[in-house]
Amino acid sequence: MAKQELKRDLKNRHVQLIAIGGTIGTGLFLGSGKAIQLAGPSILFSYLIIGIALFFVMRTLGELLLSNAGYVSFTEFATEYVGPWAGFVTGWTYWFCWIMTAMADIIAVGVYMQYWFDIPQWIPALICLVILLGLNLLTVKLFGELEFWFAIIKVITIIALIVVGIILLIIGFNTNTGTVSLTNLWNHGGMFPNGISGFLLSLQLVVFSFVGVELVGVSAAETANPRKNIPSAINKIPVRILLFYVGAIFVILCVNPWTQLDATSSPFVEVFALIGIPVAAGIINFVVLTSAASACNSGLFSTSRILYTLSRNGEAPAKLEKLNKQAVPSNALFTSTIVVSIGALLSKLIPEQAFTVVTTISAICFIWVWSIILISHIKYSKTRPDLRAESTFKAPFTPFVNYVILGLFLFILIVMLFAEATRLSLLLTPIWFILLVILYNYRKKDS
Repeated sequence: MAKQELKRDLKNRHVQLIAIGGTIGTGLFLGSGKAIQLAGPSILFSYLIIGIALFFVMRTLGELLLSNAGYVSFTEFATEYVGPWAGFVTGWTYWFCWIMTAMADIIAVGVYMQYWFDIPQWIPALICLVILLGLNLLTVKLFGELEFWFAIIKVITIIALIVVGIILLIIGFNTNTGTVSLTNLWNHGGMFPNGISGFLLSLQLVVFSFVGVELVGVSAAETANPRKNIPSAINKIPVRILLFYVGAIFVILCVNPWTQLDATSSPFVEVFALIGIPVAAGIINFVVLTSAASACNSGLFSTSRILYTLSRNGEAPAKLEKLNKQAVPSNALFTSTIVVSIGALLSKLIPEQAFTVVTTISAICFIWVWSIILISHIKYSKTRPDLRAESTFKAPFTPFVNYVILGLFLFILIVMLFAEATRLSLLLTPIWFILLVILYNYRKKDS
């Protein structure tokens, strides 16, 4: 019986916007408020450093994916170049990463709905999840269309924020917290108001802001023309980082002194409310709500595809490989949705801490995934110089830059160990990896 295959229904515009949507999510719209409180204006440097590092990670991912047309996702080249254990652990960890991220996103949906309605966070979170499940069960093309329009809403919002901010900056607009000015960047304690420690502590939240940047790799098996679309999407990442992250945060900090921003709410909403446009603040809240829904949508897409790949490779129950009539891995999708719904439960049990807990665990697991991509690329460069020579999309500065970024990731984990807010999550996360190693060895003995 022939194996069922995913359809290559994602067009270039879908891949481009999935790449944009993957780099603009809850971490920017909600998490940036807390990051700004930790680092002050030096948060701009945090976004630049992590953004540049992840561009190089994406270049290595792109080269590896295009080196073999048979690769469905990065778990397969991890298996080939690092070892079967790496493919198994990374596949399941990536699934877990996106489960945690999707949980953070539906928690954020609950937070944003409280702007209009005084209802428990978990109710809108659960409703959103059910709607997204129904939409994801249809076709991959519909997922692509959803992400296309979700991403366009995000892009228009950020560009509008930047344009409005620049106009306010030029005219020297007065708000109830002072004048919109470049001097807001350094007049409230300097660029590093909380010292180097505040800057370092913000790195984990910035890492979470970028989760999803590798979604281009997950969508490779459903991309109509990967050799053209994947390099195009990856090469545009630096522009997106400068515009959507550095540009937006720069404007926010010029409009409003960082000391006036609330760590628990979206600085995007606060800025529009501050300049006396309450209707605009409501519109922006709707946009960040759709952004969270979009990121959760991406989470359901990626977790279902990773379970499908694991099942196809014999590393997950065979039933998860089953595709429905629309060529969507429906069993894998149901499984992921059920686990993500725990996020709604966390919103009920620990509404204040839920977002920080899941974003920390997510960031740690994503660091593992990105590190495996870098290590796989180092091994690929050493063992397959023939493929490296033939590559039309070579990652630059290999292997030097790979080692530098791996060192940066290790440094961030050490910082998280010393931070009270992230220490517990960091110490608990290894339990996941220990369980995976035990499960891998058990399966190996059994087979």
